[in-house]
Amino acid sequence: MYLEDIPKRKNRKMKGKRLGRGYGSGVGGHTSTRGTKGQKSRAGHKSLVFFEGGNVPFYRRMPKFAGFNKSDKVEATVINLDILEKNFKDGEKVSIDTLKKKALIAQKAVKVKILGDGKLTKKISVEGIPTSESAKEKILKAGGVIK
Repeated sequence: MYLEDIPKRKNRKMKGKRLGRGYGSGVGGHTSTRGTKGQKSRAGHKSLVFFEGGNVPFYRRMPKFAGFNKSDKVEATVINLDILEKNFKDGEKVSIDTLKKKALIAQKAVKVKILGDGKLTKKISVEGIPTSESAKEKILKAGGVIK
């Protein structure tokens, strides 16, 4: 019987190269790929992820903002009257849900605001969406309703 005749175990997990098993292992010999001297070559060394070798850490170099994170801010999606003119029929209801169904705003959109760019000739009813002053005038002038 020879070593190559022994069947391999199927469920054994190999964790890559086996370090520290001598010159025959193919990984370095007595230093086991760690290099010669220094803190990292010794046993028990665990470096912290954010350690930068004595530099002031990144999280301390960054400016701090008081009150809120800038990422928490939700900006409104803007939609103009000319887009409503093209995509809505006379007497239709305009709400966030209908805008999402017609793919005029993103599905993730939380806030929407209607601005007054363009002309509006159709009577539409706007529900639950804030409008600018110029948009309000044009919607009411065309015979529309704002709820």
